[in-house]
Amino acid sequence: MRFDRALLASMVGLSACRAAPIPESLAYPAGTPFRAQYRTVDGTRLRLIDSGSGTPVVFIHGFGASIYGWRHQLPAALGAGYRVVAFDNRGFGFSEKPGHGYSNAAYAHLVISLLDSLGIASAVLVGHSMGGAIATEVALAHPERVRGLVLIDAAGFGVRWPGVLKIARWPFIGAIATAFRGRWITGRVLRSTFADPRKVAETDVDQYYAPVPDAKYGRALRGVLREFRFDTLAGRLASVHTPTVILWGDADRWIGIGEGTRFGRELPRSEFVLLQRTGHDAPEESPEQVNRVLLDFLKSGLSRVPENVALSRQ
Repeated sequence: MRFDRALLASMVGLSACRAAPIPESLAYPAGTPFRAQYRTVDGTRLRLIDSGSGTPVVFIHGFGASIYGWRHQLPAALGAGYRVVAFDNRGFGFSEKPGHGYSNAAYAHLVISLLDSLGIASAVLVGHSMGGAIATEVALAHPERVRGLVLIDAAGFGVRWPGVLKIARWPFIGAIATAFRGRWITGRVLRSTFADPRKVAETDVDQYYAPVPDAKYGRALRGVLREFRFDTLAGRLASVHTPTVILWGDADRWIGIGEGTRFGRELPRSEFVLLQRTGHDAPEESPEQVNRVLLDFLKSGLSRVPENVALSRQ
């Protein structure tokens, strides 16, 4: 408790002098062949990328992230001949940040509405962390819409929150904590998701910090922490017969390997792949490992749906 109070004091002090965020015009995918567009889906204005043709692959980012978190996977999947869709989820990035609409069911409904809006009958869903929990909820509620699942360090059985976010979850104090959202805090949380924090560049922090000073960001953050359940999948996975590959960082401090192997045990058609020297943010820290497994799954799995997919340990 003493440490948490000291951390809160540090947050207040260091956030008092906020760094100027980069403008949206410089946020990813600026400088790449991809182009961001806006589309109102299920009553929420979403910022998204939709590029390519072929089997659709929809990328769902995790807590506090955005399209930027998939910058290594989107070109790889597009280059392999797939249609890639990624979006800033409700409450995150540059998408709309309403006061409510952050429950598990609401996020799953948003994904289905996005598929409908884009004319996609079924897709492979790739979900990281909170996005993995959302992708799984979609497969539970609408199995006919999900051709395959790629779960990367997925939530669903709980999360070990770092100190900064533990405070943000507290009643009353959380409102104070989320009001102070300096670039230093953004960098601290981002680095905690890597096995080797030195891999996080200042440009990465800039991209993550870009939407944070928005006055509605703190409200959305509290809404997610209040409404979304990160531990709802226990005992529910036996009915998910979607072919699934589970990728897990061997040094994940947010969600341990035990939760990853539990996904593997409870999902009837799944394969667990352990990623070496990797923390919670595998898509960004170990893109080569992630892309190799992702593309192998897409190539060998989709033609045999709903047969299982055999992947070797990395």
